[in-house]
Amino acid sequence: MSQRREAYVNLDARARRKQQDERRMHFRRAIESYDEQRQLHAQLMEFPDLLMISPLLSSSAECR
Repeated sequence: MSQRREAYVNLDARARRKQQDERRMHFRRAIESYDEQRQLHAQLMEFPDLLMISPLLSSSAECR
């Protein structure tokens, strides 16, 4: 009987660890995504004149 209970406790602990790992990975991906967006935004801000021109380029490409 105690072996069954011990096995059940081990499975429960594994499931909890797996959920915690998945949650940690979710947060990690969110942080990495946020960091990538910040870096991209900073790079784009180095060339603000291109940001003003780019909408014109995309609309002129649609007219062709």
